[in-house]
Amino acid sequence: MTDSSPLLAMLEVDRPIVQAPMAGVSTPAMAAAVSNAGALGSIGVGATNAAGALEMIKAVRERSRRSLNVNVFCHRPAKADAAVEAAWVERLRPEFARFGVEPPRRLAEIYKSFVEDDDMLAMLVAERPKVVSLHFGVPAPERIQALRQAGIVLLGSATNVLEGQLLEAAGVQAVVAQGFEAGGHRGVFDPGAPDDRLGTMALTRLLVRALGVPVIAAGGIMDGAGIAAALRLGASAAQLGTAFVACAESLADAGYRASLMSEAASHTVMTRAISGRPARCLANRFTALGARISPADIPAYPIAYDAGKALNAAGKSAGEAGFGAQWAGQGAPLARAMPAGELVAKLAAEMAEATTV
Repeated sequence: MTDSSPLLAMLEVDRPIVQAPMAGVSTPAMAAAVSNAGALGSIGVGATNAAGALEMIKAVRERSRRSLNVNVFCHRPAKADAAVEAAWVERLRPEFARFGVEPPRRLAEIYKSFVEDDDMLAMLVAERPKVVSLHFGVPAPERIQALRQAGIVLLGSATNVLEGQLLEAAGVQAVVAQGFEAGGHRGVFDPGAPDDRLGTMALTRLLVRALGVPVIAAGGIMDGAGIAAALRLGASAAQLGTAFVACAESLADAGYRASLMSEAASHTVMTRAISGRPARCLANRFTALGARISPADIPAYPIAYDAGKALNAAGKSAGEAGFGAQWAGQGAPLARAMPAGELVAKLAAEMAEATTV
C-alpha cells in the first residue's frame, strides 16, 4: 500500500479520497459535505466566470472550513468555423423540430478557458482555496507561478505519461491519472491527437513509475475496494466522480438520476457530439446521434456545447431526458444514492475492510 500521508498533509485532508469537480453536477453543498467528512471536496468552475466562481467558493465556506478544490478548464480557446457551425445547426434541426423548437441561429463560445481568463486567476489568487486543479492542459508558467505563490496546491489531470510529465515540469504538485473508464470529459491536452486510451490501472502504474509527485487514480472507482486497489497500485489517493452523481447534493436532474440507477448505467459511450470534446456519457439519444457523425463535422469545444445545451433544454421541456449530458464512468452500475457525507464514510469503511483482507 502506498503511504498517502505526504499527500494528505499537503492537501490538509484525512482520507485519500477526492470528490471529482464535475462542473454542472457538483455543488457547494456537496463539496462542503465531502470536506467535512474528511475527504477533498471539489467544485468545477470551468463553465462559469470569476463572479460565479467566487459565489460558489463563498457558499462552500459558509458550510465548511476544510480544504476545497476548485477546478478550472485549461483547453485551447476555440477556433470558430462558421461553415461547420452552420452545418451542425442544420444537422440538429430535425431533433429540435421534434420538440417544436427552433435551433440557435448561431453558436457561441459559451465560456472562457482559464488560460486566458485573467479575472478568474485574480480571484483565485485573492481567495486562495487550498487546491486548484487543472483539466485539459497546463496554463502559462506565470499563471502557475501566481497560484503557487499564493500558497495554492496544484493538481493536474493526465491521460498519458507525457501529459503527466508536462504537469510535473510545470510545477503541479500531484497528478490525477484519468483512465479511459472515467466519466465526463476526457482530459486530453490535444483532442485531435491519437489517444492510447489507457485504463486507470495501467496509467496509474505508469505515472507512479515516471513521476516524482503523488498520483491520484481516477476512472471507474466507485467503492472502498476500488480505492484500496488504487493505493496498492501506487496511487496516493483516488478521485471518484460518478459515485457522487446520485448523492442528494448533486445537480443531476431526475432523468439523469433515473438512468444512472437503472440498467442504462451498464452502457456508457465516449462521444464528442454533446460538447465538441470526447466525454463518457450514459448511452442516450444524443450519443446515438453522435455515433453516426465524423468528429470533423462537430464544432470546436465549447462552441458545440452551445447547441448541445439548447437541445437538452428543448427535450426536457417536452419530457425527453435523452439529450442530456449524462456523464458517467464505466463503474456506473455501482452507483449509490445517499448524502455525500454518508458516502465518504461508507467509502472509508469499505476501504478499511479491503485493506485488512
